[in-house]
Amino acid sequence: MVFKRRDRRPVWQIVLDFVYPRGGWGRAFEYVKHRVRRLPDTPEKISRGIAAGVFAAFTPFYGIHFVIAALLARMMRGNILAALLGTFFGNPLTYIPIGVSALTMGHWLLGRPFNAALFGFGHRDPEFCGLGCRFGSAFSDISHNFMAMFTSARADWHGLAEFYHEVFLPYLVGGIMPGIICGAGAYYICVPLISAYQKRRRKALRNKLSQLRKKAENTGDDSHG
Repeated sequence: MVFKRRDRRPVWQIVLDFVYPRGGWGRAFEYVKHRVRRLPDTPEKISRGIAAGVFAAFTPFYGIHFVIAALLARMMRGNILAALLGTFFGNPLTYIPIGVSALTMGHWLLGRPFNAALFGFGHRDPEFCGLGCRFGSAFSDISHNFMAMFTSARADWHGLAEFYHEVFLPYLVGGIMPGIICGAGAYYICVPLISAYQKRRRKALRNKLSQLRKKAENTGDDSHG
């Protein structure tokens, strides 16, 4: 195929590029910032899209943050491409603080004590099931129960139920408030920045156009002379 990579990356390289992209996170953020500033839309619509993307990063729907951001941007009449770029607020550098804040807030709102040992903090029991273990149990239940529909195996939803009550539901509830705060902050920060950039860009284009016109006029005068 024409667009297929000639050098297929091994799995470890794909994972490494996700955690630390080539060129570093600084270069990745600069690329996102450059793309956002050059979007052909009003500063308000672009900023609403960014806010939608930032909010989506606080939801537990990993893997479909783009879809959540696009739907929210459409509802908010924001720029959908800006919303997709805004989801980069959620990245390996921010997933832990986002997860801690969402889970802490969620357990508090649901009236449950938050167990910091979920993140591996402060527990010494080797049999304790932390966050990674609960994710694994949930996916194991889904896989096992799917196969149980075609075999004589018995379905078991225990791991998935624990994951829902201990992780997914608190994350979903607790991510709303921090997501709204960070999304609103992103909106009010981005509107003046994008507006100022677009004004500078329009001024630079007008100056360039004026210079081209003067150059054309001078060339015409020289040819007549």
